[in-house]
Amino acid sequence: MPCLMPNRFDIDTGSTGIVTGLHYRADRNRDVVKQATLILAHGAGAPQLSPFMRQFAEGLARRGIDIVTFNFVYMEQGRRASDPKAQLEATYRAVVEATRTVVTSAKTRLVIGGKSMGGRIASQVAASDEAPVEVSGLIFLGYPLHPPGRLERRRDAHLPSIAAPMLFVQGSRDLFGTREEIQPVVAACQAAQLHVVEGADHSLKVRGKDALLLETIYSSTQDAIAEWIAAL
Repeated sequence: MPCLMPNRFDIDTGSTGIVTGLHYRADRNRDVVKQATLILAHGAGAPQLSPFMRQFAEGLARRGIDIVTFNFVYMEQGRRASDPKAQLEATYRAVVEATRTVVTSAKTRLVIGGKSMGGRIASQVAASDEAPVEVSGLIFLGYPLHPPGRLERRRDAHLPSIAAPMLFVQGSRDLFGTREEIQPVVAACQAAQLHVVEGADHSLKVRGKDALLLETIYSSTQDAIAEWIAAL
């Protein structure tokens, strides 16, 4: 299947500079989802053009959802160390504001989220008491409940305060939060669902599966995400 060519736009984050946004236009021939935008933020170690991010952005756009991806400032500038928490959140807020201006469907229904760290930052922005961002829902592709092997360093205290519906897409053997660890977290939230990818790790890869089978797994996961957004 040919790659989709996203439209690039600049996002002013304020004092920290400009980051790149990419808009993957929804396939309007697909009737699963109508008038919805999903912002997907990258994880800590790979940018918005990583294979995983491209696969999910293109796949969901083909299912009728406008997709916006972006780089956090440190990734845009080619630095390895992540930005401070406040800067990550400020960047995400700037992306939401820019997306609502650039993408028409974001004015109707806007969902935010991302892969690993990107999803966590989206949840922190939605849960903020000082400057909450109102959205139709949140999607987490591998929520980083804790660092691998550090079960005491939990990152879920803010999640029950989020009123918007949430979808957790989690690999059953994700070292950042297995199915057994994430289930009670989802149950404690106001309106959350869990979609488990059997045998998958933090990047939703299943050990021993070749590229063709992984593509099938990703495709079925994207189907589930599109159906969830359509039902909002």
